[in-house]
Amino acid sequence: MAGQALAGIRIIDLTQALSGPFCTSLLADQGADVIKIESPRGDMLRHTGPFGDGDENPAYGGVFGNANRNKRSVVLDLKVPEARDALLALIDDADALVENFSNGVMERLGLGYDELASRNPRLVYTSIRGFGDARGGVSPYANWPAFDIVAQAMGGLMSITGQDASSRVRVGSGIGDTVPALFAAFGTVTALLEAKSSGKGQYVDVAMVDSVLAVSEVVVNNYAYTGVSPEPIGNQLRGFAPFDVVPAKDGEVTLGAPHNPQWAKLCAVMERPDLVTDPRFDTDHKRWVNREPLYEIVTAWTSSHTVAELVELLGGKVPLGPILDAADIFADPHYAARNMLPQLPVPGTDREIAVTGVVPKLSRTPGEVRHRAPLLGEHTVEVLRSAGLNNAALAALQTAGGTVIEGVLS
Repeated sequence: MAGQALAGIRIIDLTQALSGPFCTSLLADQGADVIKIESPRGDMLRHTGPFGDGDENPAYGGVFGNANRNKRSVVLDLKVPEARDALLALIDDADALVENFSNGVMERLGLGYDELASRNPRLVYTSIRGFGDARGGVSPYANWPAFDIVAQAMGGLMSITGQDASSRVRVGSGIGDTVPALFAAFGTVTALLEAKSSGKGQYVDVAMVDSVLAVSEVVVNNYAYTGVSPEPIGNQLRGFAPFDVVPAKDGEVTLGAPHNPQWAKLCAVMERPDLVTDPRFDTDHKRWVNREPLYEIVTAWTSSHTVAELVELLGGKVPLGPILDAADIFADPHYAARNMLPQLPVPGTDREIAVTGVVPKLSRTPGEVRHRAPLLGEHTVEVLRSAGLNNAALAALQTAGGTVIEGVLS
């Protein structure tokens, strides 16, 4: 296997749920050695489905398996002094730490940035919280807990999502978690790159609501220019037309042809070249202003064709795509060709289950989904031994209640 971009980087993962684990999984995919520190109960996401029929392990849910592949798991109860000392030994040799505890928890555990940076000055310390850390700006909501739906609501995305102002909804996926994870991974790698030249780590502060706002460009751009808060308009995109889900004879497709070159190609396929010079539709902006008559014309044409016919007529000419559900995606040749659904074994079963693949395809140092997510504490002994703990120290740690080690130490 070719080398990986983050090989040799060790990251201490003090995260649970989705935002933090998704962040560190991206780093692990690129070769970082991610050591996941869990309490004796384990990451809360372990106990959340989906579970398959016959799954014997109730602490290995599907979302956990996806967000924690390529990692090693160590059980440490950080309320026990001996466990905290073991963690500090790992941190002393680490390049980065990622955590998503509520504000103040790490300081109460004696694991705040200032203390850890004094021990390991090159440590990159990344936090993901609902409203960020004081180092990035003191939010009036700093102590509020947050989930995905809160981030989507307060980050502005829900205000523009839905059919109209009376039916605002959250985006169906947990992007209030995964988008902050992307920013946290970017910030961590950026700080690691800078630390290579300076020899100094730094604090990386990511707020979930900030992250959602940053990708809600409609909210910011429209209000900044017009002073008017945009409202939901279904599947359309403000200022762009045609750009929507449009009907077919046997279903629906997505269609986007808002710019002059795309509009001209669409008109040619519809055999309506007159529409290109129609004064209602001859500029991008006019097509948005006059979108109602435009959609009447376009949808009358799309409704006379099946989805398959529209794909044949427009595919490769203008942006168009059928709406794929999960079954469609698992059968689609694109995702197979791009290795976007690699299979991993599920502990306690004889099955393999797909997880999402690695998105950035690096030509020389490719990322890879190398192995399944760990069982709880699966790597406790090997990791702590690498930090200098011998059998006696491990046994003492277990006796103190700081860890759970299955079987006999050998």
